[in-house]
Amino acid sequence: MKVLFAAPEQAWGGILNKFRAAHPDLHFTATGDYYIDSLAGYEVLIPTMCRVDAALLASADRLQLIQQMGTGLEGVDIAAARARGIMVANVPSGASGNADSVAELGIYLLLGLLRKAWEIPAVLQAGRLGRPMGGTLQGKNIGLVGLGDLGQALLRKLAGFDVRTIGIKSRPDPEFAARYGLDWVGGLADLPQLLAEADMVVLCLPDTPVTHGLFNRAAFAAMRPGSMLVNLGRGGVVEREALLEALQNGTLGGAGLDVFWQEPPDPNDPIFDYPVIATPHIGGITDTSLSGIFQGVSANLKRLQIGEPILYQRQP
Repeated sequence: MKVLFAAPEQAWGGILNKFRAAHPDLHFTATGDYYIDSLAGYEVLIPTMCRVDAALLASADRLQLIQQMGTGLEGVDIAAARARGIMVANVPSGASGNADSVAELGIYLLLGLLRKAWEIPAVLQAGRLGRPMGGTLQGKNIGLVGLGDLGQALLRKLAGFDVRTIGIKSRPDPEFAARYGLDWVGGLADLPQLLAEADMVVLCLPDTPVTHGLFNRAAFAAMRPGSMLVNLGRGGVVEREALLEALQNGTLGGAGLDVFWQEPPDPNDPIFDYPVIATPHIGGITDTSLSGIFQGVSANLKRLQIGEPILYQRQP
């Protein structure tokens, strides 16, 4: 059985070599880049960050399974795959440790923004002490947009920081709010209220037809002046031009970004001239997360070989 790994050979911490060692009877091929030109001859695709549309799926002559590394399937045309009898599966973030890893990066970005991390290198270079003047999480209003596995993991991490939390789900959920200690949980229609109240807004959303471009000019205009944004979900949730304008006009006091409108982002993008802390989509790239993802993918590869049901299958 042939498996196509749509990434460079050493991507994801060299996880491809672990797959080869664990499944010596399978033949793994790396594309060498985040690009796929044909699926012909492969039974399994691990798409990583590549798009898998209907046109690409037309090149598949024996593909049985699209198995994602982690959760992200927004680039896969699941309906087109299922129409061809191809199973689509992922590894849920709550099952792999990925959500906790990304949530920890979220804490890092929140603290870095409050401590004005972008100013620190120049202060050190100048030989100064006691600068910059920072803020603390304590007492802040933190708005979480998206309360799935990632949002819930972040709530657990924030519990010890003495913050007030509010949140947005697909619909209002007072029971969820009580269970997780949020002041309130509203639906998407309540997003303007959250933006008006929050000192810091954290996005924990996938990129879907509903959420794509959700943070546009209108959303940023509804935010408190000087508030801060952290995006841990997907870059497509935020409109780049609207984000740049919000940084330019002072609506945003800073932004922490692990995901981008294009990946990798242009390092010369003027958006990075503003108070922005950027990390190269590494939220889930930890020893814990990759171990959990490896186990989930390996289990499905073995199940496919022996004819057992595939775990975590996704439907259109």
